[in-house]
Amino acid sequence: MACIRKRRGKWMIDYRDASGKRRWETVEGNRKDAEDRLSKIIASGKRVVDTKRTFQEYSEEWTEVYARTHLKESTREHYEAIFRKHLFPAFGDLPFSKITREMVKRLIADKVQAGLSWSTVKNIIVPLREIYNHAMEDGVVIANPAARIGKFNRKRNQEKKIEPLTREELSILLETVEDRMPHYYPLLLCAARTGMREGELIGLKGGDIDFNGRLIEVQRNVVRKRVTTPKNGKTRRVDMSLQLTNTIERLLARRKAEALKRGESLDDVMEDWVFTTPQGTQLDPNNLRKRVFYRALAMAGLRRVRFHDLRHTYASLLIQQGESLAYVKDQLGHHSIQITVDTYGHLVPGGNRQAVDKLDDVRTDRRPDIGESGSRMVARQ
Repeated sequence: MACIRKRRGKWMIDYRDASGKRRWETVEGNRKDAEDRLSKIIASGKRVVDTKRTFQEYSEEWTEVYARTHLKESTREHYEAIFRKHLFPAFGDLPFSKITREMVKRLIADKVQAGLSWSTVKNIIVPLREIYNHAMEDGVVIANPAARIGKFNRKRNQEKKIEPLTREELSILLETVEDRMPHYYPLLLCAARTGMREGELIGLKGGDIDFNGRLIEVQRNVVRKRVTTPKNGKTRRVDMSLQLTNTIERLLARRKAEALKRGESLDDVMEDWVFTTPQGTQLDPNNLRKRVFYRALAMAGLRRVRFHDLRHTYASLLIQQGESLAYVKDQLGHHSIQITVDTYGHLVPGGNRQAVDKLDDVRTDRRPDIGESGSRMVARQ
């Protein structure tokens, strides 16, 4: 605890800083001046009340108090897994206030040397940075050891690589699925025509579709068989192409006919999952990727890409045909258009040339003859 004492005729402040180190500060003046100075130190968050609490103790309390009430359940579980697997083994028994930037850099270096991808390492740092941001707000620490670590946590000359299918490759894939795996054709067509995420496709229900307006309202996401909200926490409306509208409409019409034969309510069809296994059960993401999507690529003789690359394919094809990044952002449900620009901005065809052309004066649409003098050129114009 901080205190004020008089030593050799001068008033001194005795306190511990954010790292737990004991500090003394001499104050010119009387006791009131020393009390004012101490108040400023406390208000600035430089005083630590409990320097013995370990990283694991503070993290577990933060998870219980903050994460359970402010984070999505899937995000909280993801953070808890990172703490258990990566952060507790490295920092668990150390005082929370004594974790330094050098320690974080060493952790990053160790994980990279262990063979973890840069994206995985980044995911490890995210909860670490967030928990120290809250600790700063609470006055527990005065600096975040995981802040502004991006330059260190980035592979040199590495660009975010996306591998969308071409229009021709996508056509081959869809034709192959329609011919040889017809049950999954509506699902893969929907992925290719809407850019919906894998969990959003699995969580789609018949009642989410407006066939007259040709819209899908994306209301839920399925993560580890648990229904949650879409990734950014907001619902969105996605336009449907005519081909997709007709395909899903035929699918649900067939389901309704089968329900009538069984004497079931048609309302149940609209409340069921749109895309299911052939047995009518909810899709499993791993099986969807390995037993359906990768298998379909092999049947079609195409290069192996991720299921998520169907989302990139949808976005890249929209951009190639001249759609705006703002429209792509709304369709994909990005939290910010900056994400859309960073991911797909380089795909905009001729965007820079169109921008600089608008700067030209209308009279400069013809290049002057080589060798023509300035006065003759002006007179001719």
